[in-house]
Amino acid sequence: MGKLIYGHSAQEYEFDDRTLSHVKIAIVTKLRRHESFLLNWQVPSEHGGGRVSLWISREIPMAFLFSGSRPPKLNERWMDALLQSSQRTGGMVIIPEAEAETRPS
Repeated sequence: MGKLIYGHSAQEYEFDDRTLSHVKIAIVTKLRRHESFLLNWQVPSEHGGGRVSLWISREIPMAFLFSGSRPPKLNERWMDALLQSSQRTGGMVIIPEAEAETRPS
């Protein structure tokens, strides 16, 4: 499992490496454009359930820590789905890869 380390308090959020790799690229793409946005995901019930929303901005420190040594091959449809969701009022929503595959392009 990888970790998104967020904010001055270095709060840690766990994701599988493949998901975290796609989220990292989506975040970096937005921040390179100087675009701040809300990042949202659901917490699985086995980890307590609920939802998390983070404000993502260039001014907030962030790091990505991966457990694996090799980056995965990226899925362009998944990347597009993440970036498209970031344009909505509610912000970017982390969805499963399988869900991105079934969405119209």
